Amino acid sequence: MSKTLDIKLLGKDYRVACEPEQRDRLEAAVALLDAKLKEAGEKSATNARGSGERVAVMVALNLAHELLAANDTPAHVAAALESETIQRRIDSIEAKLDASLAQHSQLF
Repeated sequence: MSKTLDIKLLGKDYRVACEPEQRDRLEAAVALLDAKLKEAGEKSATNARGSGERVAVMVALNLAHELLAANDTPAHVAAALESETIQRRIDSIEAKLDASLAQHSQLF
């Protein structure tokens, strides 16, 4: 299978490097990007604001923002909370150990 993929964005053809096992994912990315570019192009045409390059940059910025926001999913929040819970448990165990050692040091 070819290690390149022919794609189309906003009616323009591109050839990009692509490992065969990544083909489906890249095609999904192309579909998403093309839809976002068309949507942004329609909005900017309505507002008459900007070149194709500006539209592409704004779409890239919005996608990057969405990606970073997706990384703040509840799973990451849960991991952070779990980390805090673990730290509280460690602190509690340390306090109990310190108290126990203090009692035993009085015996000697």
